[in-house]
Amino acid sequence: MIKKYLSRLLVGVTALVAVTAAQAGAIDDAVKRGTLRVGMDPTYMPFQMTNKRGEIIGFEVDILKAMAKSMGVKLETVSTAYDGIIPALLTDKFDMIGSGMTLTQERNLRLNFSEPFIVVGQTLLIRKELAGEIKSYKDLNNEKYRITSKLGTTGEMVAKKLISKAKYHGYDNEQEAVMDVVNGKADAFVYDAPYNVVAVEKAGAGKLLFLDEPFTYEPLAFGLKKGDYDSINFINNFLHQIKHDGTYDRIHDKWFKNKDWLKEME
Repeated sequence: MIKKYLSRLLVGVTALVAVTAAQAGAIDDAVKRGTLRVGMDPTYMPFQMTNKRGEIIGFEVDILKAMAKSMGVKLETVSTAYDGIIPALLTDKFDMIGSGMTLTQERNLRLNFSEPFIVVGQTLLIRKELAGEIKSYKDLNNEKYRITSKLGTTGEMVAKKLISKAKYHGYDNEQEAVMDVVNGKADAFVYDAPYNVVAVEKAGAGKLLFLDEPFTYEPLAFGLKKGDYDSINFINNFLHQIKHDGTYDRIHDKWFKNKDWLKEME
């Protein structure tokens, strides 16, 4: 009887070990491989962008480099169009998403997210001629206005939800959308505050006005496949560590308080 019980127990333990091994998460896989593969669309200044030497740089990239270093592996960025980045993760094109992604309830039904590494909000770049006419996003909610953003982003979601009466046209990248406003083809660009801070200086050419008061709450986080709690645990602990040892502040100041990196984009 005891032998029979122990035999069953051994079978159960063996099965549990097999299941646990089969469910090894993204971080474990990256450590075994020696590279952490992160999917991103490198067009979102100053989070991830391609400099004039063809290198992908930015605030989020530096956080990921620090994460990879803490794991003893190399960081491999996998350039992916933003509107296809979730399907690419779910079909194993990379280990995780690190592309300035807002943690929304809709996305959370498809992915697990780490704790936020920064909180941003939607803001507006408008044509300078509209300075006395447009004071907030509410003023744009009229069919006579044309607004724009990047496809697949929360900028697009917010534009369609909160400014639904305006005519909307989305673009594959931020630069095209901003230039639509610069060239007078659109009245406003809806996007995250950190990007617009840079865009008004870099692309505005004196033709844009930045309405810098965020009108949404948007936590940005790293996205992983559903059920990968070991990886979420590792990433959250890593974020806690760098926010208390000075690493996070150093990286943040490099990209948000110092604009020297803009020279690399010219």
